[in-house]
Amino acid sequence: MSNSKHSDLEIELLLLGKWRFNTDSEKITIEFKDDMTYEQTKIQTLLFSKPKELITGNKFTGVWYVSQKKLYLNVKKLPKSFLNFHIPLAFKISIGDMVATLSSVFTPENYEVMRINSSKFLIKDKEQSIMGTKINNTKKY
Repeated sequence: MSNSKHSDLEIELLLLGKWRFNTDSEKITIEFKDDMTYEQTKIQTLLFSKPKELITGNKFTGVWYVSQKKLYLNVKKLPKSFLNFHIPLAFKISIGDMVATLSSVFTPENYEVMRINSSKFLIKDKEQSIMGTKINNTKKY
């Protein structure tokens, strides 16, 4: 059970912006936007996971929301997927996007929000806890 003392709306507001976190097999950057969409980059760090990255690509976009202190990510597009190909002088076939959308409808990624503040968060999936760090978007000149 979540020990976060924040409401779902407070969690959403704290999540807005760009975050970085690493798991045992991936380096992940995700930007939560205020229109409830997100952009995610996943770099596989294990050699046996690289074929998956070659097929799906490393960029994902979709919609996100928080409900009962759980973060839900619904993938909508795989813009760099090998399965989204363009036939010259014809049309673009987005098989990867179709598969991602269908699978996301039936099994969205979800994470229990354990703790969060303006610079760090701790979420838990089925297998592991994941610590995230907010990336400061301000540029110094």
